Amino acid sequence: MPHSDPSVDTASYDSADDDDDEYRLAQKEWQESIEELQQLALVLVLPWLGKFLGRKTSHWLYSRYLRLGLGMSFLFGDRPLTSMPWFSP
Repeated sequence: MPHSDPSVDTASYDSADDDDDEYRLAQKEWQESIEELQQLALVLVLPWLGKFLGRKTSHWLYSRYLRLGLGMSFLFGDRPLTSMPWFSP
């Protein structure tokens, strides 16, 4: 049986370990960059979305106020409650 040089075997294992370490490091950096992009998107998109929805809601409420006034019809609609399908006296 031929003898194998232990330094050669160790070197091949070390290079395989180095490749695995490099892959893990690259994977970790990739995950960190994805997380940074997600945080950036949240910082930019959520405030814009809140501003957009807030303005849409305020315009809708203001036009409803101009049409119905501030009374029971503003809160419950311009039809009487008895005409609602879920309301049964």
